[in-house]
Amino acid sequence: MSASGGTKAIVAALGANLAIAVAKFVAFLFSGSSSMLAESVHSLADSGNQGLLLLGGKRAQREATPQHPFGYGRERYIYAFLVSIVLFSVGGMFAVYEGYEKIRHPHELEAWYWPVGVLVFAIIAEGFSFRTAIKESNESRGSLSWTEFIRRAKAPELPVVLLEDFGALIGLVLALGGVGLALGTGNGVWDGIGTLCIGILLIAIAIVLAAETKSLLLGEAAGADQVEKIKAAVVDGDTVTGIIHMRTLHLGPEELLVAAKIAVQHDDTADEVANAINAAESRIRAAVPIARVIYLEPDIYNAAAAAAGTNPAKAPGGAHTPSGAETPGPEAPEPGAAEPGSGAADTPAATEGNGPAESGH
Repeated sequence: MSASGGTKAIVAALGANLAIAVAKFVAFLFSGSSSMLAESVHSLADSGNQGLLLLGGKRAQREATPQHPFGYGRERYIYAFLVSIVLFSVGGMFAVYEGYEKIRHPHELEAWYWPVGVLVFAIIAEGFSFRTAIKESNESRGSLSWTEFIRRAKAPELPVVLLEDFGALIGLVLALGGVGLALGTGNGVWDGIGTLCIGILLIAIAIVLAAETKSLLLGEAAGADQVEKIKAAVVDGDTVTGIIHMRTLHLGPEELLVAAKIAVQHDDTADEVANAINAAESRIRAAVPIARVIYLEPDIYNAAAAAAGTNPAKAPGGAHTPSGAETPGPEAPEPGAAEPGSGAADTPAATEGNGPAESGH
């Protein structure tokens, strides 16, 4: 796993959660507090989650195979999604069940100093883990707000650790509040209410994580700033005069696929076009280093065809005729693409059927 994967934050969270889980469980044994039991299971689930993230990062580093030619970068997304399931089922649902049972059958806390002492220790340990995650996230967050960072981050590990640690700190405060109210009033129902609140909190965090990692699993495009850098790098104004259309897709957090149909001069030789494609690939990789797989298809830009509008059948999920053939129609340049030069032909592109020139042409 790369540094941007947040390995340091994951290891810090793993160490803190293992120590906290043991301390909480000991406190539960001495006090009988359901909040302590729920929090010990929560910390144990978090420890397993960090183990899953480390395993996903390790497996994602495997070399590409004929069966998986684009590699295993998305394994990090799969294991991050598993984390949300574990957090929902093991952490959230268990805490809800324990809270419900404790509200139905409350009992007084015994040896109250155990849960209070452990909770204070846990808050300090989780605060250290959360501080490590914040520090490592700031290195890649830039000017984004924390909400934007969690929504837009392509590496899932740091958002997962941030949300887990944030939820853990709030859960500890809820547990401390439940234990404190139970001690102050002599009514164990408050301990159950604190446990129930912890479960609802964990379920909410798990849903947010599941939604974000689902989007990554489905395949997200490059960020807007990266797209602009790629567009600027492709066009040289000489051989490559514009971009007809372009698609990007994250194969993993640090692996980007770029596929584009580029406009070239109608009188260029095959050798000139091949050299232009190779040069464009080099410029793309220099501008966006994570662009690992690049496919560029040369075509002749037709101004009259472009002015007629976009053919929806050319886009993924576009309209098709009943027989399955693509609906005929012209293509339009990518919005924001550089305007092709005066060498464009007046007839529809003759190279529409050609396959893309693969990276390393």
